[in-house]
Amino acid sequence: MAQFSSAGRTGQAPDPFKGMTKTKKKDAKPSAPHEILLGEHSRYQVKSGWLAGKFVARAFPKPPTKARGMIAEATGATEEAAIAALQDILDAREDRRTGERREDPRTGIAVPGTEEYVEAIRQVALSRPQHAMLAALSLAGEDGLTDGRMARVAGYKSQASANRSFLAAGLLIAEYLSVKADPDQRSGASEGAALLGFKGETETDGGTGNWILHEELREAIRMTL
Repeated sequence: MAQFSSAGRTGQAPDPFKGMTKTKKKDAKPSAPHEILLGEHSRYQVKSGWLAGKFVARAFPKPPTKARGMIAEATGATEEAAIAALQDILDAREDRRTGERREDPRTGIAVPGTEEYVEAIRQVALSRPQHAMLAALSLAGEDGLTDGRMARVAGYKSQASANRSFLAAGLLIAEYLSVKADPDQRSGASEGAALLGFKGETETDGGTGNWILHEELREAIRMTL
């Protein structure tokens, strides 16, 4: 009868991992959905979080605007670093825009560029009559429109009402862009309106010329309205 040895049955089983080097697991980045943090910088809303394997901060139009689209983006080793990098981008963008504004010799106003006007028009809450006046003035080009014509295209019964609405639109855009809206007093232009345009020359004594929009604003309106 064959005999079977019992040697090894009571001893410890061989370690299958013997000789293998164990490595310490590196700290993992967030694997679960990371909470999106909301903040703001200047006139923009900032959203930050962990996205596609990196910390990302993005700037968007600030609510309650209906405008959509990302303004700028930055990444960083940490969420705080990404936000700081984004703020630097936004500040540099603002400095560049301000430096590119031209001074209007008629009013002394620093006229924003087309890019700035486009953003402002998409952000501020212009009324339907204000939209109508700006659209008509952009189409009129260098010829401009009389006060009466502006009132009619906007549906106002009086020129005074149309002028107040026009000035209010200029103040809204000036506030959004942080532009000084007070014109040179020698120009005779009204506060707010000077950011939108100027009065053309007239050949009659005591008469008032047509309203003419700044060229940059005319181009911006054609792109947005």
